[in-house]
Amino acid sequence: MSAKITIIGAGSVGSTIAYTLSQNDMASELVLIDINKEKVDGEVMDIEQGTCFRDPISIVAGDYCDAKDSDIVIITSGVARKPGQSRLDLAQTNVDILKSITPLIVKEAPNALYIMVSNPVDVMTYVFTKISGLPERQVIGSGTMLDTARLRCGLSERLNIAQKNIHAYVFGEHGDTSFIPWSGVFVSGVSLADYIKLMRSFGREIEDVNKEEMLEYVRTSGGMIIANKGATFYAVSAAVCNLCSVLLASSDSIAVLSSMMHGEYGIEDVCLSTLTLVGPQGIKGKVPMRMSPREVEQLRMSADALKQVINGIKI
Repeated sequence: MSAKITIIGAGSVGSTIAYTLSQNDMASELVLIDINKEKVDGEVMDIEQGTCFRDPISIVAGDYCDAKDSDIVIITSGVARKPGQSRLDLAQTNVDILKSITPLIVKEAPNALYIMVSNPVDVMTYVFTKISGLPERQVIGSGTMLDTARLRCGLSERLNIAQKNIHAYVFGEHGDTSFIPWSGVFVSGVSLADYIKLMRSFGREIEDVNKEEMLEYVRTSGGMIIANKGATFYAVSAAVCNLCSVLLASSDSIAVLSSMMHGEYGIEDVCLSTLTLVGPQGIKGKVPMRMSPREVEQLRMSADALKQVINGIKI
């Protein structure tokens, strides 16, 4: 591949994304932009000195003009979440930061696919969609990719089966109103309940999954990590880099991503995560998943919570 990827924000998440991308062959050019010039210079020097074991790659501590002709732009800039703080508490502060950088980056890279990572990611994705002037297909929120990874990790530990065999998703807001549509949880094509029965018939001791505890694990994992080490960045960086590979692939994939809703599940004019068809041309549309009436209601409640936040900020 010969992709050019620009990352805005050289904090823990942005710099870890840059490092992860530098260690594979996904991109031949990386641009890292941050208001703190000394910080970004240091990050680029550190990352660049670890690239002697791969094919040559250009890594630049640059400005917005260096983002010209980027294939992908990843936005991670903003104030980080503090211990005990919800993602939505960050809304107005990070929206104001986004408003200041949007015209600068869109001017230089109008054809790029944009990945929104800054929190609250659903609100930020909505605002960027509204103010950037770009086609909606180019605006992709990382959404509940990380929540979904946490869910699969938790189920893998509970079921003692490889994460890659688990197909399960977290829908809605990347935050407190997220939920697990258990109707769509399968282990390699076998429903969760049937899989547990099957394993017991093989003589394996597997307990039933406590659904409320699993949802609590997914929702609180980020806060627990922040309380223990101050920030989360490894898992989200892995998720974003995987999304980059999807956007640079030769065919489309389906992932849980945040993008504008247009009547799906009866929801309009808000960005949140459901199954989404995405690929080299960006977002193609939402992929309907069969859900129970209760699950559809949970998705609508999540949308309403996000709309309440959006209505309370200045765009």
